[in-house]
Amino acid sequence: MLVIVAPGQGAQTPGFLSPWLEVDGVADRLRRWSDVAGLDLVRYGTEASADEIKDTAVAQPLLVAAGLVTAGALLPGAEDIAKLVGAVAGHSVGEITAAALAGVLDPADALTFVRERGRAMAEAAAVTETGMLAVLGGDPDEVAAKLAEHGLTPANNNGGGQIVAAGTLDQLAALRADPPAKAKLVALKVAGAFHTRHMAPGVERLAELAPTLTVADPVTRYVSNKDGEVVASGAEVLARLVSQVSNPVRWDLCMETLEQLGATCVIELSPAGTLTGLVKRNVKGVATLALKTPADLDKARELMAEHTGEETSA
Repeated sequence: MLVIVAPGQGAQTPGFLSPWLEVDGVADRLRRWSDVAGLDLVRYGTEASADEIKDTAVAQPLLVAAGLVTAGALLPGAEDIAKLVGAVAGHSVGEITAAALAGVLDPADALTFVRERGRAMAEAAAVTETGMLAVLGGDPDEVAAKLAEHGLTPANNNGGGQIVAAGTLDQLAALRADPPAKAKLVALKVAGAFHTRHMAPGVERLAELAPTLTVADPVTRYVSNKDGEVVASGAEVLARLVSQVSNPVRWDLCMETLEQLGATCVIELSPAGTLTGLVKRNVKGVATLALKTPADLDKARELMAEHTGEETSA
């Protein structure tokens, strides 16, 4: 079974979209979506600095647009998703990409939603100086205890002993000074304590936007960050996208579900690498491919044919 996944914030790097502009139609779609996103997606994806694309209001629309254009290069017809893809999932903002791929939101509504999500989360993050640290390894119970001791939230559980701690910069500094035994701490390239109570204003803003969007039920299985469950209702997907802004990301449970569903191949959309790395470490016997540049498309199509018995309409 083929699964398509979309990465979350922090996966972006300067210039990552440059090679994709050589693919027919990509530049045109990015320019068209720039009007919806209120950003020059081409410039941010090709010329902007690391600091510019770290900005939450920039990074989130950029990631969703990148996922959609790279998915379009791999699966140009909407019918390909329903016919070939057994499930879709995304990490944090990547859930919006996954929702669009599954037909829950059309691309314009997906870009509208992520535009407001990015702006709202950036504004919420500006209220208090906050951030996120990946905690790698250590005893799970001790890690949980240390986070609680310092008032931090386990905002992401990425499986395989990778927990992301989120909170104020002072709380994160206290954790650095008093880390769990045998754990490595790595700062994330994000500008706030996402998926925590600090993002509550963003939930309110998106709840007001949601009724203006048109939703449809997914054409393939949509696996939710909330609890790893498959969600069959488009309205429920949208409700979860709204609330997930301030709820922890349970990518560990998403991977468990993909394994239970019988996933045999996982392809990650650009800017790829993070999620395929997690899948490799946590889901045994699954073929993976990080779709980083157009040079990876032929291999991706080979894997798709191998794991679906079908070829795309490309």
